[in-house]
Amino acid sequence: MADIKTFYLPDLGEGLPDATIVEWHVKEGDTIKLDAPLCSMETAKAVVDVPSPYTGKVTKLHGAAGDIIETGSALAEFEPDPNAKQRAEAEATGHHHGPKKGAGSAAAEPKKVVASDEGGEIDSGNGKSEREDEGTVVGAMVSGSHVHVEQASSVGGVKAVPAVRALAKKLKVDLTRVQPSGADGVVTMQDVKNAAANGSAALGAAPARSSVPASAGRHLAPPLPEPEAPRTATSLAGKPVRTAPPSVQASGQPEQLKGVRRNMARVMADAHANVVPTTLMDDADLHAWIGKQDITARLIRSIVVACKTVPALNAWFDGKNLTRTLHPHVDIGIAVDTEEGLFVPALRNADVLDGAGIRAAIKRLRTSVEDRTIPASELSGYTISLSNFGMFAGRYATPVVVPPCVAIVGAGKLSHDVVAVMGGIEVHRRMPISITFDHRAATGGEAARFLKALLDDLSLPN
Repeated sequence: MADIKTFYLPDLGEGLPDATIVEWHVKEGDTIKLDAPLCSMETAKAVVDVPSPYTGKVTKLHGAAGDIIETGSALAEFEPDPNAKQRAEAEATGHHHGPKKGAGSAAAEPKKVVASDEGGEIDSGNGKSEREDEGTVVGAMVSGSHVHVEQASSVGGVKAVPAVRALAKKLKVDLTRVQPSGADGVVTMQDVKNAAANGSAALGAAPARSSVPASAGRHLAPPLPEPEAPRTATSLAGKPVRTAPPSVQASGQPEQLKGVRRNMARVMADAHANVVPTTLMDDADLHAWIGKQDITARLIRSIVVACKTVPALNAWFDGKNLTRTLHPHVDIGIAVDTEEGLFVPALRNADVLDGAGIRAAIKRLRTSVEDRTIPASELSGYTISLSNFGMFAGRYATPVVVPPCVAIVGAGKLSHDVVAVMGGIEVHRRMPISITFDHRAATGGEAARFLKALLDDLSLPN
């Protein structure tokens, strides 16, 4: 009887509870070599390639593209090739990726459930008794026990990193028809975006055909369906079309949250449940500014000044142990809004950067977020955060403090306001500022002094 090995989804980074299958690079029945790309998985932080832990035949794939797999659940099953070199058991690093089991309990755990694109659930169990964890690691031992991130793999004759493949799937672009511009024929993010913009590689579109006799045209494809009639508020008889609540078809189908949005939902719920938020609001008067200045760089500098003036808000708070950590450096988490959800990359050492350095660092972070190439290490560890929502709309807000941080600053939309001055009135340009802080870790007086220091620095000419 063939020796079947089960590969369980490892932790792809910092204790993430699950990941979404972006694309399988093999199908059931295929043979695969050790460390060859098995599939691409999207986590809350990146799209990564998961390499095969065996050389042999793929006997079963647990889930399809778009399905969510829990960390520790079965991902694939293999029939290892007995004549091929396999990873030795001694090469395991101690990171066990088998099913989660209660300590000292022999009772079978509840069946694993994953989410599907249809909004339902798929039982990931196969009715067989659970096998022991094989002790496999992700990646070859010579490279350490980590997942190889963003390596261009050749699948279907196309060289592209997982993030590019995920973007192509999202934009409905056929990678096999995209003209690569990267080194060694690698398809880049910009190649996919250009193809999506000009429609030259639409997924499912028929490739260019040579001349075909007109008489054969009717055999090439079935007739196109009739377009749906546009929605109107009244029927052809002039009566209301619908008086009852909308049906399922009219209101849309539930959509399973995945990747970044899924993690955002967890983080925000956790913050809401654990933080005691209080918000202060005021306006920064920019009337004294001389010439054109980089607003974001000035805002960053003012936050740094406020952190040095009142260190209590440039801190982490541990609510379980009731401990507070004041930081001598200032790393600012910059909220970046994307279609996939919210990213908060860290602007490191903001307290030692000048205006040009701040602008260059922000540009680099934004580009890496948009390309989904930002490493997980740059999405955590900031000491205070900033939401510059005013670049879109809105004056004041109550931004959410995400533990372990103590505070977050929100910058609203610039406006020209009528201001009373000695002897009359003037029109000044002002920036609304909101600051939310965790009242368990900071007092109202500390927050007010922090806000004053920030406003005072913003009001300076240069």
